[in-house]
Amino acid sequence: QVKLVESGGGLVQPGGFLRLTCAASGRSDSITAMAWFRQAPGKEREYVAAIGRGGGRIYTMAVKDRFTISRDNDKNTLWLQMNSLEREDTALYYCAAGLARETTVSPDDYVSWGQGTQVTVSS
Repeated sequence: QVKLVESGGGLVQPGGFLRLTCAASGRSDSITAMAWFRQAPGKEREYVAAIGRGGGRIYTMAVKDRFTISRDNDKNTLWLQMNSLEREDTALYYCAAGLARETTVSPDDYVSWGQGTQVTVSS
């Protein structure tokens, strides 16, 4: 069993930055794929960025060149560095973990989910 806990969300002005953290516990050594998803009010959950155990990364086009996903397997930690934040980035951000062999952005490939951390971008 893997437990994921997100932190680092908050209120930030447009153009600002935040770093989200996801701490994994339990059978975290079994984790291969990890990812960040987000869900805004009235919208469906969408992937933001994914990273494989070997470091392969996939970003959604909306955040490419602004966000950076990273992980430390020894510390069982996942991060999302968010720069140049925009109003449309406002959402509840979730981290997820799975056992996929390849980097994946499909939510069906993730079996463990955190409770989410709120990111609000507003003046």
